[in-house]
Amino acid sequence: MQSSGGKEILQRIMQAYGFTMQKELGDHLDIPSGTMSAWVRREHFPGDVVIVCALDTGASLYWLATGIGPMNEQHTQVQPEQLTALPAGLRQITKYSIHTGQLTENGTWFCDDSLIDSTVVNPALVEKNGQRWCVDLDAKNIANGRWLVDVDGTADVYDVARLPGNRLSVKNGSSQFECLVDEVNCVGMVFLTLSKNF
Repeated sequence: MQSSGGKEILQRIMQAYGFTMQKELGDHLDIPSGTMSAWVRREHFPGDVVIVCALDTGASLYWLATGIGPMNEQHTQVQPEQLTALPAGLRQITKYSIHTGQLTENGTWFCDDSLIDSTVVNPALVEKNGQRWCVDLDAKNIANGRWLVDVDGTADVYDVARLPGNRLSVKNGSSQFECLVDEVNCVGMVFLTLSKNF
């Protein structure tokens, strides 16, 4: 592909914007007239300005760069959901933080889709003091394992064991207790613990 520079490209940029004078273009893009004059004298190709012009005006980038083809190509309209579409294999989930026992939404987290088993219905990332867990917020039938539990309005992650008599043994690094199943509120099941090895 042969690109052209200097006067021809400057004229195409002005045409795309609908300007008739270089001063209008300079004022619009905040480019000194001396700079544009140097482009003409030196047959310079202002690639950054060409790209900005194409984005601003919808003019064909190929036409701006070469002068070949129509100024405005037929484009398929990009839908907003296409702009936010994730690459294949990538998943976006809600991120939560636990601070002083309160579970609050704190943005989003992107991960490889293979980290989340197909049985997980409502995945989320939960963070507390540098620790991270992937939790299924729809899993409520508490069983043996690691769970995000609300105890008297305070959320934390615990290792839980079911005991006879509909009781639970609940423990983490800072506390351990036994209670009836209905004395705690199950927020979700931890299906993945993320930890740093340093």
